Amino acid sequence: MIALRRTAAVSLTRIRPLHQAADIAKQSTIAGANHSPQSGDEKSIKRYPEKGIGLCPHRRSNFTTVNENTHYNVVFLRHGQSTWNRDNRFIGWTDTPLTEDGVLEARLAGQMLQKSRVKFDEVHTSLLRRSIRTTNLSLMEMGLEWIPVHKSWRLNERNYGDLVGKNKKEVVKVHGADQVKRWRRSYDEPPPPMTDDHAYHPARDPRYRFMTHKIPKSESLKCTMERSSVYWDETIAPSLRAGKTVLVVGHENNLRSLIMRLEDISEEDIINLSLPRAVPLAYRLDENLKPLPRPDGKLDEATGFLRGEWLGGDKAVAEILDRDSKQVYDTSIEKNLELCEDKQKWRDWMQFVMGKPQPEQAAAASALLGEDRTERSG
Repeated sequence: MIALRRTAAVSLTRIRPLHQAADIAKQSTIAGANHSPQSGDEKSIKRYPEKGIGLCPHRRSNFTTVNENTHYNVVFLRHGQSTWNRDNRFIGWTDTPLTEDGVLEARLAGQMLQKSRVKFDEVHTSLLRRSIRTTNLSLMEMGLEWIPVHKSWRLNERNYGDLVGKNKKEVVKVHGADQVKRWRRSYDEPPPPMTDDHAYHPARDPRYRFMTHKIPKSESLKCTMERSSVYWDETIAPSLRAGKTVLVVGHENNLRSLIMRLEDISEEDIINLSLPRAVPLAYRLDENLKPLPRPDGKLDEATGFLRGEWLGGDKAVAEILDRDSKQVYDTSIEKNLELCEDKQKWRDWMQFVMGKPQPEQAAAASALLGEDRTERSG
């Protein structure tokens, strides 16, 4: 549990000094909590289905609350930092790779999940490599590389239309913060559409060669929800009902669309929901696949909307979201908040949290910690 408490602080190392990390780590709602089922919960244990490894009665003590008291568990995870996250550009379906820091974020997400002891039966992700590589790195940290990984374009990020490739803060300076927020976060107001000759049009990508007629020119959250809901209903929900524990690794807006539906967030309120990178959000669901209350009976403090549990802690997530908002909307801040001013100090902290790599990981350590020239040039 000590290791999980340390892990909870990781995503904030570029915001807070290292000596304050312990304070952030204490915010984890999973670590150190005792949520063992009471005697009245025995029926839920007996109903454990044969399929899935999410909850095993005879190993009940080996799992935390994420896997107790319910057979229906889903965890949402946004990908690590990509090159265009770092550069503060609208991404959409553009296939930007993870940065060196994004690789570390993905590994730390896997460490959070591993330390929480949640076990997965399968993973669902998009066709975009920033999400796919986050999946692979997280599974590596959990020792679950062998489980099935399902990929679908329906879990892609929303298409930002004509905004794709542009610097977000520069767009705010031209169109104003309110307009850009509506384009980014509202339910049914899409950005201006991209033209057919747009430099980053997805039709240029061979992975979509058999579905060019389905490629949107621009998408609102409503449009994104229409395609993600199909995948949830036809693929994810049946797995959950079969007793499987599911990890969904995706992008901010495709995850927002799924969570909006799961939590019954209104069309008016969804504009205020943002999600951090690489911090797992764990849900326990009832038999109707609706969220069960958090152990504290409250909504999360980071967003004020969610019954899921942030494995990095509510306070940590709130500070990340505040940084992300300033990175886009606060035009008085000229520096790029995504860039680490003391990279070696941050990496040293990462190694402290994760521990030294195992011998079998030593050969890949230099690439994972920033020696990958391909990622650097992406």
